[in-house]
Amino acid sequence: MGYHVPPAYQPLVRHSTLKTTFTGLQHALSTADTPIHQYRGIKYASVPARFRQSLLVTSYRSSTDATRYGPICPQPKGKTIEEELFGFSEAEYPAQNLKQIESECLNLNITCPGGLTRDSRLPVMLWLHGGGNRGSGSHWLYDGGPLVQSSIRIGKPIILVTINYRLGLLGCAAGPKLLEDNNLTGEEGVGNYGLRDQRRALEWVHHFIADFGGDGSNVTLFGCHTGASDILTHLSSSSNATYPLFSRAIVQSPAIDHNVPSVSLAGVHLSRVMSALGVSTVEELRKVPVDKLVTYAPGARAVDDGYFILSGWHDPRPAAEEVPQNHLNVPEKLTAHSVLEQHIADTHGTPPSRIGTKILQILHHNAAAPPPHPHHPPHPPHSPAHAPRLPQPIIIGDCGYESSGHAPAANAWTPAAAVRRVGAVCQSVKKANALLRAYDISAHTPEDEFPERLLELINDARFAWPTHLAAEAFRASRGLKDTSGGAAGAGGVWRYVFDQEAPGSNLPHHATDLLYLFDTARPAFAAQSLLAVPDPDTYFPDHFDVDSDEEDDGHSSGAGSGSGSGSAFDNSAFECDARSTASTEGEVLPSVDAYQYAAVREAVQTRWLAFAHGAAPWTPGKVFVFGPEGEAGERAPAVFEGRRRAAAWRAALEPLGRALVQKVGLELSNGPAGAQLVQAHGARPSLL
Repeated sequence: MGYHVPPAYQPLVRHSTLKTTFTGLQHALSTADTPIHQYRGIKYASVPARFRQSLLVTSYRSSTDATRYGPICPQPKGKTIEEELFGFSEAEYPAQNLKQIESECLNLNITCPGGLTRDSRLPVMLWLHGGGNRGSGSHWLYDGGPLVQSSIRIGKPIILVTINYRLGLLGCAAGPKLLEDNNLTGEEGVGNYGLRDQRRALEWVHHFIADFGGDGSNVTLFGCHTGASDILTHLSSSSNATYPLFSRAIVQSPAIDHNVPSVSLAGVHLSRVMSALGVSTVEELRKVPVDKLVTYAPGARAVDDGYFILSGWHDPRPAAEEVPQNHLNVPEKLTAHSVLEQHIADTHGTPPSRIGTKILQILHHNAAAPPPHPHHPPHPPHSPAHAPRLPQPIIIGDCGYESSGHAPAANAWTPAAAVRRVGAVCQSVKKANALLRAYDISAHTPEDEFPERLLELINDARFAWPTHLAAEAFRASRGLKDTSGGAAGAGGVWRYVFDQEAPGSNLPHHATDLLYLFDTARPAFAAQSLLAVPDPDTYFPDHFDVDSDEEDDGHSSGAGSGSGSGSAFDNSAFECDARSTASTEGEVLPSVDAYQYAAVREAVQTRWLAFAHGAAPWTPGKVFVFGPEGEAGERAPAVFEGRRRAAAWRAALEPLGRALVQKVGLELSNGPAGAQLVQAHGARPSLL
């Protein structure tokens, strides 16, 4: 895996605004016909001090080396994403050894077609990596070469930007003491440092991507897991309401936290951390060695500081537990989901006169850093300062087996212990029994069947149902009936399900979609040049007979040509093993073959790239399915019922409400010991 970049011609960008020359490199996939350039480690913001808001970088030396990745945010040690999610051994993926420097971690990487100018104005896709308090936008998995190569090949070229931002306590610590400290420096608000870093990166792209050939007013923000949940927070932010910096969003397997704490509540967690560290002041906390600080659980990823998240989202209507969830009543309790629903219901299209003066002052403060330039308008074209703005279009979905990473925790529970824990959390025998019955769990469930059933409950409580609620909230707030999407530029909402197996594991586990989207961990068979992607209608006829011709409307994967030219990987991680499927003759075959891999890769890349170009990714009113076994196509909304446990959601999850379901999912996914830790200290697990 990975790319070896040979010494070659080094591309240059002479930046007319920043008055510097960026020296990049040719990507290993670059050819004479398909040139691909990459600029690495460009510093987009600076950190004045720990627990301070970052500042946009607008000054560079006359020459800027962009041939090497920059430092990433310090983070706790643990299993790598390759081992944690994909089961790769150390010999099967490239060792990067990226430096971890707290003060220098705010940098980005740009991958683009060669030969661009300011007049090219290509759409930009900006990736927010997931991983909780770990991860990096410079990880080889997110290398932009293959996706940019595909964008050129299908005639929808894009520029891909990946970023690094602050993680863990460095990115989200908050409390009254920190608020007072930040106010003394002239900053408004506290916490949300990682989210503000992401906003700074969007500002940098908006103002400075033009010289790289991109259109800063045509940005698609996309991300997975905590990166996806961050996108939901940005959609709910005050700055997005008045100064939007992205045109559309792709939300992949979001880790939705329904509890956004106040500054005071966040301060309780920070006080526990400070006590454990033996410090009592902010100044002492800033002096704690970073490698020691990052070992402590960060608490909530976002905080309601009265500034970052849009004001006025409090709603006096009844709590979620008192009304059916599909009525979209917002609970009295402070929740991230209610922030999202209230914002998209009441704010999109709101004229500036209805937004408080305080919010406008905040936005003026935050947006003051970018220097004026004749080529850059004072506000993005889609800002309400120019015209009423439509909600940003959204693609949203999840993988079929997101909870697979929690298998060790599920295996640690006994049926009886899990039943007792669910009962304790629900505080209602009737509701607890309904929940357990829906997933066929009891104290007498056979031990060999119990972990799988528990993982189904965890999957729905933490991933599938919250994602569904978010999608439904977006649709309802935009007046879209059922699964109707609307036009790409008119606030459409598109739903997908990703059930395609990962090569080698035979499971659609968490982040499987990233293997197909970024195409950087190509199986050995996919690294070869495939002359054509198979037509799923002929290669997988049994799957496509599920719906009528009228429902399908003739739309399937839309896959075009194959992988094209590219460096082959020595990727033994995808070779046949005990998890492979067996043919009728007893011959062991790979769980995913070349045709399946190419068909699904083409389908997801084609739809994501079309969306980035402002087109509808598929027919409004349809659900797009990826997999299993290479299936890819539009399906009628009714198919969703069979792809997810929607009946169990209605019967058992809706009566409990979002907050309680989240608590059940968190405690079960942490295992018996971890559940007690969450109950006592509010610690949150991190799933890469």
